[in-house]
Amino acid sequence: MEVSPEYGHTISEGPTPADAAGAPALPYPSGWSALAFSHELRPGTVLTRPLAGQDVVLYRLGSGALRAVHPYCPHLGAHLGLAKVEGDELTCPFHFFAFGPDGACVRTGYGTPPPRSPLTQLPVDEVNGAVFVWRHHDGRAPDWTVPRWHEIGHRPARTAAWELAGNVQEVIENSVDLGHFATLHGWAKAEIGGPVVYDDAAFHVSMRAHETAPLVGSFTVDVEVDGYGLGCLHADVFTPRFGLRMCTMVMPTAIAPNRMQFRQLNRIAFTEPGRLPAPLARAVSRTAARLLDRVIFRSSCEFTAADFPIWHHKQYQQPPRLASGDGPIGPFRRWARRFYPPPPGNGAVPRPSHSHSEGGDKAVLP
Repeated sequence: MEVSPEYGHTISEGPTPADAAGAPALPYPSGWSALAFSHELRPGTVLTRPLAGQDVVLYRLGSGALRAVHPYCPHLGAHLGLAKVEGDELTCPFHFFAFGPDGACVRTGYGTPPPRSPLTQLPVDEVNGAVFVWRHHDGRAPDWTVPRWHEIGHRPARTAAWELAGNVQEVIENSVDLGHFATLHGWAKAEIGGPVVYDDAAFHVSMRAHETAPLVGSFTVDVEVDGYGLGCLHADVFTPRFGLRMCTMVMPTAIAPNRMQFRQLNRIAFTEPGRLPAPLARAVSRTAARLLDRVIFRSSCEFTAADFPIWHHKQYQQPPRLASGDGPIGPFRRWARRFYPPPPGNGAVPRPSHSHSEGGDKAVLP
């Protein structure tokens, strides 16, 4: 920033963040969105998190079950983010109206008969160390789920969260943007191991990265990516030369027009050396994971964060002007349409067949 010597006003410089640059190019997508990590919601905890321009109140009952509700008490509108959990009941901070696990009002603060004014509950699912809340533009109930994945290694997952401008589709779309892995992330070469497979709300893509590093030389990294909606990616990463396995969850959540929160969860493990006796091989593998866990997680976050300045400032380009080497971005965008409301006057959003594969890198959306 510079200051004008004549008037003393601040002069804006640099790229404008996406959430300040103008009207959003895309509406909020429907589906499951991660609002928290499981460890953030201990029994009795109440959290308020943004989703698609509105607050969602999350809380964990004494029994361990999770609830997600609209934020305002149906009595007189107090914000339930200030409420307390007492056993399996959520108690409003204003008049001490209490709500049971099913959302029904079970008592008032005066000992009078409770009104029939339940909380508005939202579908919530806890899976893979994260808490997902369902939102659909037409109020539809969940018709797909984020599956439970394997958990590798013996150490607890490492997590991180950020907030930045941008839209969530760009994050998920990055997984098929083959070109940027070389230009932005420095891969010597990247290749897709076959067509991207789309199956209703999910897709799968295999990749191989060729990398080089000082003192190490050349090595390959095999990546299996599974995407679910526009709110969750799971990547299995294997580096054969070092025996390193890593599972990474990437979870962007739309919180306001052209603004998102971004959560990442990682687990690592090392292959047990086959030439050693089993007990010693296990000890070597676990010691390597313990010593390198923090370093590898930091490196993984730095890899992810290389995209942050791009997402924070970029404009969603529609139609994109694609070139050979981009990767199958066009087919991905056609699949992604299913998560948005139909354009005005266009009727229903076209839905691809239940299971199919698409490749190519020159497709341009009409």
